[in-house]
Amino acid sequence: MQRIQTQVLVVGAGPVGLTAAMDLASRGIEVVVAEIRSAGEPPNVKCNHVSARSMEVFRRLGIVRRVRDGGLPADFPNDCAYRTAVVGRELTRIPIPSRADRYTATEGPDTGWPTPEPPHRINQIYLEPVLFACARERSQIRILNRMQIERFNQSQDGVLAYGRDLDSGDEITVAADYLIGCDGGRSMVRKAIGARFAGTEVVQRVQSTCIYAPQLKDMIVQKPAWMTMSLNPRRCGTTVAIDGEDRWLIHNHLASNETDFESVDRDWALRAILGVDDRFRYEVLSKEDWIGRRLVADRFRDRRAFICGDAAHLWIPYAGYGMNAGIADAVDLCWILAAVLQGWADPAMLDAYEAERQPITEQVSQYAMNHALAVMDQRRAVPPEIEADGPAGDEVRDRVGRAAYDLNVQQYCCAGLNFGYYYDRSPIIAYDGETPPPYSMGSFTASTVPGARVPHAWLPDGRSLLDGLGPAYTLVRFDPSIDVAALTDAAAQSRVPLAVLDVDRNRTTARAPEGLLIVRPDTHVAWRGDAVPQQPLRLFDRLRGAAVEARGHHRVPAGEVADA
Repeated sequence: MQRIQTQVLVVGAGPVGLTAAMDLASRGIEVVVAEIRSAGEPPNVKCNHVSARSMEVFRRLGIVRRVRDGGLPADFPNDCAYRTAVVGRELTRIPIPSRADRYTATEGPDTGWPTPEPPHRINQIYLEPVLFACARERSQIRILNRMQIERFNQSQDGVLAYGRDLDSGDEITVAADYLIGCDGGRSMVRKAIGARFAGTEVVQRVQSTCIYAPQLKDMIVQKPAWMTMSLNPRRCGTTVAIDGEDRWLIHNHLASNETDFESVDRDWALRAILGVDDRFRYEVLSKEDWIGRRLVADRFRDRRAFICGDAAHLWIPYAGYGMNAGIADAVDLCWILAAVLQGWADPAMLDAYEAERQPITEQVSQYAMNHALAVMDQRRAVPPEIEADGPAGDEVRDRVGRAAYDLNVQQYCCAGLNFGYYYDRSPIIAYDGETPPPYSMGSFTASTVPGARVPHAWLPDGRSLLDGLGPAYTLVRFDPSIDVAALTDAAAQSRVPLAVLDVDRNRTTARAPEGLLIVRPDTHVAWRGDAVPQQPLRLFDRLRGAAVEARGHHRVPAGEVADA
């Protein structure tokens, strides 16, 4: 039996697992990634959107250009259109810049993002190979394809995982300090740590079909769109342009009384969504029936094993934040995990991961579900006159179009979900009694309150303030008259890596009211003040987890069966 030794074992090489591996590798941590698929094997046609926060992560990892160069053609409009059918009458349109104009566009609701890296529309079949190639180039990462991790044991000193080569049948063991489960909604790791999903089992059922239809683009008389929502009395659905040419992903949103996928004729529904008759020819490339849920695991960790992404939470993909929330999980966990492995953080610091991410995923899942329910209500209320000719039909189309725009602009231009969320119960954040501003799916107020994301600002040298953050903590000094020697000395005495970034308020767009901020590598504010604290060593004890009382995480009793 082959035995491999590493610092961290990541189970699953989807976008979340690959990002986790690259984040750890960027900090000098050795990683093994186990994936059941072959090298380069594309995933199912799934996520179509990379959030601004995820693009910031890829910027820090040095791969953002490779990610942004993938997907739709550079000049293809990323708009969201609402029509009676894909080839029918247009009701409204939410303008979103193409990737060629992404950095420079100023008109429309999806511009002016407070970040150096706006969002990017790219299907997962194009995104994942880019991430895989980037990860494979890193010497600290070893990817084991066609490898299934079937079980693992934990001890006080590490994790021992047992796997099987799916081609040869050979058995393998991987000894690691820690294990991260990024293995999807049916996660073996989640079950093994005794975590259970709780929430709403069924929000909506969806038939998804990826088709090859080269004639469709020529039948669309309007300006092209990345995503088209069909609203008509027969069948409502969503059509996504995958390559801007011939491939399309069509989601047929089943009604609440359609509980059996087989009760709805897939071909009929697809033609009703597209607005085509029996003469239209297409080829089915793949199809999938799935249920949109709102489920969050009751724990994200057991001792040395953690879960991220769909292994930890599942929700209906409104606002495109399923995969992106998983990437945020990975980023939150991996810098802390690296700190412990590098020896400057107390292992109790690892408690912060669940304390921070579980409440946020619960909250975001509620946003997504509530928005999905509102959209479902809109679909059920489509008037039959929407396809009528004449003034009466025009009035209905105008009314439905305005309502669709107002309801949905927040999910496609979701600055709140990107930048508004904050950690308000973390054991490694030094709170000062002020609560960060509230946020919605579409809007937020930038803040330096501990727990919030540090506001983006452009520096005189053309970099973003985010580009100036170090690999661990960064002391951002806005007031050069403040002597920070006591802080830097305390950090050195505590062995906490602390970079110092001086920012001249008069030469930047920074609007931080405080003279000093300590910012984490995941861009969240850990502490703020106008002067060095009286007991800086106590501050760094908190920031490195030495002031945290370990909670003693649950272990699954022998014989207990976790949920499916």
